[in-house]
Amino acid sequence: MRTKVFRMGGKLKISIAAVVLEGLLSGCNFLVLFQVLHLIFDGSIGFSDILKATEMLALLFVLRMVIYMTAYTGSQIGGSDVSRRVRIAIGDKLKRIPLGLFTKNRTGFYINAATSEVGDYEQILTHKLADITKYSILLLAVGIYTCTLYLPIGLIVLASTLLIIPAMALSIHQVHIYGNKKNRAREENVSAITEYLTGSQTLRSYGLVGKKNEAVTRAMKEYSDISYLYEKAILPIGFGFVYCSYIALALAMILSVQKWLSGVLDPAALILLIMLPLFVGKLNMTLFIELTAYRNLLISKDKINHIFAEKEEQAQDNSLTLQSTEIQFSNVDFSYTEGEPVLVNASFTIPERSLTAIVGDSGAGKSTILNLIAKYYTPQNGCITIGGRNIMNASSEQVLSYISLVDQDVFLFNDTVRNNIRYAQPDATDAEVEQACRLANCDGFIRRMEKGYETEIGENGNKLSGGERQRLSVARAILKNSPIILLDEATASLDIENELLVKQAVSNLLKADKTVVMIAHTLPIVKSADKILVLNQGHIAESGTHEELAGAGGKYAAMWRASQELK
Repeated sequence: MRTKVFRMGGKLKISIAAVVLEGLLSGCNFLVLFQVLHLIFDGSIGFSDILKATEMLALLFVLRMVIYMTAYTGSQIGGSDVSRRVRIAIGDKLKRIPLGLFTKNRTGFYINAATSEVGDYEQILTHKLADITKYSILLLAVGIYTCTLYLPIGLIVLASTLLIIPAMALSIHQVHIYGNKKNRAREENVSAITEYLTGSQTLRSYGLVGKKNEAVTRAMKEYSDISYLYEKAILPIGFGFVYCSYIALALAMILSVQKWLSGVLDPAALILLIMLPLFVGKLNMTLFIELTAYRNLLISKDKINHIFAEKEEQAQDNSLTLQSTEIQFSNVDFSYTEGEPVLVNASFTIPERSLTAIVGDSGAGKSTILNLIAKYYTPQNGCITIGGRNIMNASSEQVLSYISLVDQDVFLFNDTVRNNIRYAQPDATDAEVEQACRLANCDGFIRRMEKGYETEIGENGNKLSGGERQRLSVARAILKNSPIILLDEATASLDIENELLVKQAVSNLLKADKTVVMIAHTLPIVKSADKILVLNQGHIAESGTHEELAGAGGKYAAMWRASQELK
């Protein structure tokens, strides 16, 4: 599959061949020049000969330009076709990667791979590959032609080019060391900048813009430093190669003069044998630069292949149909980082069509339980079933089709209010969208907006307040009408007025006959729950109704007393 994705099309191969042909035609200028020099030194040149030579050079120039423009256009189209195929393949792959990897891995890795890395790989196809092939063949052709003029000098010219082999071995070693570091630094840059831009409003509200700006600047400085070290490591190798190459070519020129003085070479051959080494020296330097850049850009292909090699979801059950929505955890162990368990041997049942509340200290694993139910993550050990079906055997999309999630972090698209709600149910009518918004307490503020439901709300809803964004999230859940609802501290971080409005919206959401799992930061909210799970350091410490737990004298009772004292 990977080979097919990166495969060059016929148009691109033809374009590369055309670039090589254009390069060989550029070498034909020396053949024309050689004939003119012969005529000059023979004393038989006339104006018609000069005119013919000029016409031939002009014809070569026009032919080269036509071939170059055609080849350049073809290579750009062919390269963009491969890039399109690679980006589509990355998109398809990302749909099969477990959702947990999107939070566990750096955001910059995926963004960088899909944008900069693919762009770098396209450079290989549109520029580097054709140029390297052209310069290599042209150098070989010039070397062979020089051998026909005088074999020893031709061999020296070829040997000067062969010096690129040890030079590239050293260069590739440095690219391996510093090129990978440079790419990792670029990923960190993308992550830092993305985080800075995404969280700029929060940073401003807490007065942390300057401090976070220092972190972004530090990431940029690290990228600058590694780029400097990379160039510092490569430049001496390039200088050494070019120096040795020109020394060899200088010897070839000196030998040419000696052979001319001894009568072995005629003046026309002498001039050409002085010009060709200079031409070869320039080509050698260009070829070294292109090969080094090519090897560096190949790192981008490796990065893309890392995505293709990532573990995919193992969905054996392609037709998940639930007869009930009872959720059961059986001996579940889970950790985000190896050696740091979040849930340990967790076993409990969430009854169907009931309200189950999860409480516990911060970091006890409350949100982790919701993430596991939604299959954002999968446990290291144990089994999670919904309606008796093991969700490990189903894809995340299949599991999530039965779930509506309302949490603190609401993601909204840069689209209209109506379309943002309709993402929950694409075939919903306008009336259904508006009814969901009325039940979610957001119809009023939407209609007060300039264009009502057709108002663009900005990137991630940045034109709305936190409470307004939260209520839109509840409206989505209502419209989706899923049998399972997960509420992750939906009213946290809101002011009193918005908290009340969101609570009313959530109350409307709970009126339907659903299986609801709720995490709340204040205990009075969970008092009416049918079942309460008390988490303590990754374990289910207690389970029961409010009355049962409050009278048991355990952790929940202590938490309840503390909450009452705060009133």
